[in-house]
Amino acid sequence: MSHSNKKATLTTHYDDMESTVDLPVLFPTLGRPVVDVRSLTKQTGLFTYDPGFTATASCESKITFIDGNKGQLLYRGYPIEQLAEKSNFLDVAYLLLFGELPNDEERVSYRNEMADYTLMHTGTKRLFEGFHYDAHPMAMTAGLVGALAAYYPDALDIKNAQERYKTALRLVAKMPVIAAMAYKHSIGEPFVYPNMHLGYTENLLNMMFSRPRQEYDIDPLAAKVLDVLFILHADHEQNASTSTVRLAGSTGTNPFAAIASGVASLWGPAHGGANEAVLKMLDEIGDVSNVNKFIAKAKDKNDAFRLMGFGHRVYRNFDPRATLIRKLCHQVLDKYGNDPRLELAIKLEEIALKDDYFVERKLYPNVDFYSGIIYSALNIPVNMWSSKATLYGPPTKRFIIKTVEHNAEGFCAGNRYR
Repeated sequence: MSHSNKKATLTTHYDDMESTVDLPVLFPTLGRPVVDVRSLTKQTGLFTYDPGFTATASCESKITFIDGNKGQLLYRGYPIEQLAEKSNFLDVAYLLLFGELPNDEERVSYRNEMADYTLMHTGTKRLFEGFHYDAHPMAMTAGLVGALAAYYPDALDIKNAQERYKTALRLVAKMPVIAAMAYKHSIGEPFVYPNMHLGYTENLLNMMFSRPRQEYDIDPLAAKVLDVLFILHADHEQNASTSTVRLAGSTGTNPFAAIASGVASLWGPAHGGANEAVLKMLDEIGDVSNVNKFIAKAKDKNDAFRLMGFGHRVYRNFDPRATLIRKLCHQVLDKYGNDPRLELAIKLEEIALKDDYFVERKLYPNVDFYSGIIYSALNIPVNMWSSKATLYGPPTKRFIIKTVEHNAEGFCAGNRYR
């Protein structure tokens, strides 16, 4: 963010008095300039009011850039399409943390460290034993992430760069392990330890679906699809969970506690429930022959039905992540068998994108529209993601917990936090 001599002049009428103030205009490397209102209250006695952060930049970020009008998403200057096609999640996590993609030497060192950090303290197993068998995975995840501070007190000083670095790697490495442990606990199977020779998503699939004395072949397509999905969800500006982590982190709390608060925020149905809402909508529509009827219901202001997975508060064009996920969805279903909901989703998208009502309002499919179908096809249980589902006995097939969205400037003031 660069300063300039340019000013924005604001005239206020307050208590029968008129006053004019000049406010600095700041210019980012990319995106719109912003008016610095920090001196507004001192000069006028007035506050700004923007509860939805629709016109407010609350911090300076060097991580994610979004141009909603162009349908553009950049991580550290790299287009999301390029990263999804040519990179992998661990390299993207490195990029978000440190600002550049790793070179060969950095990649080897970083992955060796990451592999070491996948191991969980044996005491965490006893924590899982204290949860009821039908405890919600997000409840267990929030509890376990917060409890990590008790098991790893050696790196909680957020003012120490090396400790921030260590904690960051621990968090990224242990999230798949915690997610897999939560799943195994819910179905009463023994925990599977991480395999240091496997990749990030291969390890997750192995920990979730392998069993003692049984061979489990990891499908490269499933691992690749999950890897791309993790890249697409790795960061997305100032969303609810990122804002929650930043707010908690601003108190000086330890990183594990801050991330646990982000997990709790993600658990909310208004944040983490969009994928499930799409599947429920498709199940409600039921058949391709009903699409036109439900399109009409969605346009009726007096009808409670709404098209889920359409539109986005930021993107005023097509969500670039949705384009990538749509391709992945076809690849998965070509291999694992067709899901009738995919045919229904395609028809729904086709009709909606030709309807003036949706075109004028720029209600294009977003990242959640197809991702639920993918998780379902991969046999990942719905309660691993859903904010509402409670299972009694073996879970049904559907979702997986998302990787926690992080922002390196949340509790670490930039650069390396560990």
